[in-house]
Amino acid sequence: MTEETPGFDEKPDVPSGATPDDAEPQAAAPSSGEAAAPAGDASAQIAGLTAQLDQVRTALDERTADLQRLQAEFQNYRRRVERDRITVKEIAIANLLTELLPVLDDIGRARDHGELLGGFKSVAESLESVAAKMGLQQFGKEGEPFDPTIHEALMHSYAPDVTETTCVAILQPGYRFGERTIRPARVAVAEPQPGAQTVKAEDSAETADDEETGGPDKG
Repeated sequence: MTEETPGFDEKPDVPSGATPDDAEPQAAAPSSGEAAAPAGDASAQIAGLTAQLDQVRTALDERTADLQRLQAEFQNYRRRVERDRITVKEIAIANLLTELLPVLDDIGRARDHGELLGGFKSVAESLESVAAKMGLQQFGKEGEPFDPTIHEALMHSYAPDVTETTCVAILQPGYRFGERTIRPARVAVAEPQPGAQTVKAEDSAETADDEETGGPDKG
């Protein structure tokens, strides 16, 4: 029998002149074709991801535009609803105040005749105060120019002391609510007398001539 020398392991035979590293199997170096293949796959993947990103961005822009359009439509709807609500409220208040005008006329006549006394005076003033708080405004004064948009002429006359059609008497006051005229002021008007303006124009011309010539001749 062959005796084994203790303490030594068997090693593969190594040719003379070779180092021990040469005995280990070396991995074969990849060829140029195999190295180029992964690079091409990476470029294709990047191009695919870029295309997908562009599609996502396009879809996001479209959804954002849709959302903005819906938001604008909703804001317009809210404004229309609020405007309609205000209009309906104003119409309701105007109708209510219109029904109160005959009562306010009676109060005004009682005040003019000195009959607004006692408890009736307190109630009348409270009613007028509430109507004013609701936005009712009275208009129409003697001496103001006649305006057919807010005045209703019930009487007509001529007067020498007016230069234009003028309200000389307020037969019934007018009322407005905001920009809405609930009732025009019913008035008596006076116009300049026919020929008065011609006489005044001649007088003005003579006055101007006198001023230019130094006054009328005294001799």
